[in-house]
Amino acid sequence: MRKKILVTHTLPGERIHALSELADVNVWLGPGLMPADSLREELAGCHGLVCLLTDQVSRELIEASPDLTFVSSMSVGVDHVDVSALNARGIPLGHTPGVLVETTADTAFALLLAAARRISEADCFVRQGAWRRENRWSPDFFTGKDVSGATLGVLGLGAIGQAVARRAAAFGMRVLAWNRSPREVPGVTAVSLEELLAESDFLSVHLALTDETRGLLGAGRIAAMKPGAVLVNTARGGIVDEHALAEALGQGQLYAAGIDVFEEEPVPADNPLLALPNVVLAPHIGSATAATRARMADMAANNAIAALNGEAMPHCFNPEVYRDRG
Repeated sequence: MRKKILVTHTLPGERIHALSELADVNVWLGPGLMPADSLREELAGCHGLVCLLTDQVSRELIEASPDLTFVSSMSVGVDHVDVSALNARGIPLGHTPGVLVETTADTAFALLLAAARRISEADCFVRQGAWRRENRWSPDFFTGKDVSGATLGVLGLGAIGQAVARRAAAFGMRVLAWNRSPREVPGVTAVSLEELLAESDFLSVHLALTDETRGLLGAGRIAAMKPGAVLVNTARGGIVDEHALAEALGQGQLYAAGIDVFEEEPVPADNPLLALPNVVLAPHIGSATAATRARMADMAANNAIAALNGEAMPHCFNPEVYRDRG
């Protein structure tokens, strides 16, 4: 009997088509993202799941899927998956590490530059017809914040944080960093979290969302940031207290922010960041290039193909499940 696989969205890349040679594949065709009730219903009787970061793979879903033998997520982070529930069943979880490093670093630096130079504000100014002959230029017309020669603080010195540091070096920036475990990187000065907050003209967040990092940048730490600093977050929304950030921006304590990720996605209409002109907003597009998304899909497919062939996933988040099998 052929195994059954559920894929929760149509995916780019080439390798996803190889799944149909090994199993019966059910692909959710929409409209939109797959609802939670449909996920539970369609996963019944399936041996494998290929999902997105928008799919909540909860303990309840896992326990309601007795035939499930693997999960492959087209994502780097896996905070949408109850990993402990998978471990209890010995189910491997595939993910896609490394593939979006340079693309996300590009996004972080784009947000940094846009926030510093008020690009979103200027764009709206022109589009709304506010740029007229009588105000076409003045010495303080849309003045922004210098990036070249400023101090960048990197919060989390993993692969993406290091890639952002490389870009900063090309701008002649002084680069400081704080990491949860000591890490030496050429051209980067390791400092305490307190020093990072106090000295950084720009602070870029590159941490995974865990119990330890959730709310790490709360009201107290945001207040401890250098006056006039710019905060950029392309990691996970739950790391930053958005209400405290909005208050600091509104009061002029911080100069600006560039935000690609939010605690709740999509962003609720009452999120205070939406009302501020000095915030550059993006809808979680850090890895959104066609080439990167295709590579992510191929990695997710390769993880699933390996599982179907009885092999260890090449990119397994919880490899201990293989050791526990003996």
